[in-house]
Amino acid sequence: MARFLVRRLALGVLVMWLITIAVFALFFIAPNDVARTLAGRQATPDVVALISHRLGLDQPVWKQYLDFLGRAVRGDLGFDYYHGVPVTNIIGAALPITLSVVIPGAIIWLVLGVFNGVVSSVRPRSVIDRSLTAFALFFYSMPTFLLGLLLLYFLYFRLTLAGVSVFPAGGYAPFTGGLYDWFVHMVLPWFTLALVSAATYTRLTRASMLDVLGEDYVRTARSKGVGEGRVVLRHALRAALTPIVTQFGIDVGSLLGGVVVTETVFSLPGLGKTAIDAINQQDLPVIIGIVLFASAAVVVANIVVDIFYAVLDPRVRLH
Repeated sequence: MARFLVRRLALGVLVMWLITIAVFALFFIAPNDVARTLAGRQATPDVVALISHRLGLDQPVWKQYLDFLGRAVRGDLGFDYYHGVPVTNIIGAALPITLSVVIPGAIIWLVLGVFNGVVSSVRPRSVIDRSLTAFALFFYSMPTFLLGLLLLYFLYFRLTLAGVSVFPAGGYAPFTGGLYDWFVHMVLPWFTLALVSAATYTRLTRASMLDVLGEDYVRTARSKGVGEGRVVLRHALRAALTPIVTQFGIDVGSLLGGVVVTETVFSLPGLGKTAIDAINQQDLPVIIGIVLFASAAVVVANIVVDIFYAVLDPRVRLH
């Protein structure tokens, strides 16, 4: 297991190094004037030259990259000249909001999707199976922004007109300011994210469970008189979880870089909305910082998935 973990960590480091090369080439070697972009269109040549010197853009490319890599390894993602603060401060302020959306939303979609998938697989082609499949297809085909707007319309606008004020229209209430305010601000974003994603997990769990329930060892367990609940949960579900764990890790890792649509619909200043604002403002340091952070989140999530995968299926450790 230790050798397996070392291999995965080494691969993760290699991937992150390649990502830093790609990011550096995209933003600093691509045919655009970084100093001019940061200085603005109205800046004089002297101002552009000063910014270029401060950023080290007048140095050889290899030295620029080594400086860029060294700062990134130390956790220094640069300085945002538009807001006058380090990029890490901006990411640190936006990250708790994104985590508040992603982590509870991920728990909801995982529980809902796996439960629906298991129920569907145990009673294939039944009324329950067809109903849950229709439920999954309905939300799977619905755009996230549309679902968010529908939840806002029915659970905020219509309830408010009826004199019932439960959910706010949007915005974020810090967890430290009170659990109830934080909770009511997050419920609609959670279910916007969870209902769309749960549909994928319902279909994935159902398909994986149907494959496993047809295996010889499952039939053998049933023939020995093992209870159906134990067969499903102890024998079948554990074997069926491997593709679900893989998908879950990839989804969570990707969303930690920013839940762009959900954060925009509900006016949540998380990483996704911060990235969109930075792109609109051509705020290059913030864009680079969020890209690197999002990439690191995906790499770490995949390493964690590999570890869980090895725990669930010991044969993986041999590869």
